[in-house]
Amino acid sequence: MARTPDTGTETSLFIRRVLIILSLVSLFMLAWFLRSVLLMLFGAIVVATIFRALADKFQSVTGCRPGLAMAAAIVVILGIVAGLTALFGSHVAAQVDTLRETLPNAWKSFEARMGDYGLGSQIRSIADSASRGSSFSAFSQTVLSIGNSIAETMVVIVAGIFLASQPRFYATGAIKLVPPRKRELVAEAMEECENALQLWLKGQLIAMVVVGLMTGIGLWWLGVPSAFVLGLLAGLLEFIPFIGPILSMIPAVLLALAVSPDMAFYVLLLYLAVQQFEGNVLTPVVQQYAVDLPGVILLFSLIAFGLIFGTLGVILAAPLAVVTYVLVKRLYIVEALHTATPIPGEKKAAKT
Repeated sequence: MARTPDTGTETSLFIRRVLIILSLVSLFMLAWFLRSVLLMLFGAIVVATIFRALADKFQSVTGCRPGLAMAAAIVVILGIVAGLTALFGSHVAAQVDTLRETLPNAWKSFEARMGDYGLGSQIRSIADSASRGSSFSAFSQTVLSIGNSIAETMVVIVAGIFLASQPRFYATGAIKLVPPRKRELVAEAMEECENALQLWLKGQLIAMVVVGLMTGIGLWWLGVPSAFVLGLLAGLLEFIPFIGPILSMIPAVLLALAVSPDMAFYVLLLYLAVQQFEGNVLTPVVQQYAVDLPGVILLFSLIAFGLIFGTLGVILAAPLAVVTYVLVKRLYIVEALHTATPIPGEKKAAKT
């Protein structure tokens, strides 16, 4: 005798599946609306990784307790920032004022020189269209945006200090959100992401310092105004792949063009030489001890995260790409496809 299907069981199973789908869609929509907050959380994780890397180094050298090493790392990093601000703050402010006063004249000189080639009207139309929004409301929005950026930066730094002070507490809380049978896997993936991120930040810091010093010294030798600030800008924007070096080059070339076309040509050659050195000499040496991220992945990550998160997504595109790259390899290629593949920073992290 054939069994009659249990209508009540089928109905409850159907309702359960619908509720699961609705829950997933709701979570996705919530994550989309809160994507800026999630990106700030990731920024706090990056800050915490910096503090933890220095604290681990203190602990391995001195053998002190983790809490004391963390406190020392916070004091050292904040002390370095405060010391550099006290030593070079007035000098940087003076050069920034010089840069602000000189750039308009440099732009006028650029327009005049482009006019000699018959491109003056096109350049002026671009500048006019860009300056049409320079009303009081646009100025107010700019001031508000700067204020929000400063407040968000402070939140990220403070949250990063909290995360770095109690990493196990927050990591354990995050792992408990995962089903028990997958918790060990998630814990391993999180540790591998931290190792890769630490190694990438280490290599990036070296590249930023070298590029900033080479650019600043080269501009000073060429006699470009505000060479110190332009070198500092080149070092900071080195954090942003591909776009950062181009953005740092524009004001330097404009300032040099206000002096003479020859100087602008030499400044352009300087930036190209520094980037060639960074790409062909410095990066291969650093990547022996850091994380080698494929250029194509980095480029499309920059575009994708910029479209999703905006300007902050562009700034954090490289560390986001590092973490995503590790997670895809660990959770999908190794765990789901059962295919052996090296995890970025895995072997190098074990040696250090």
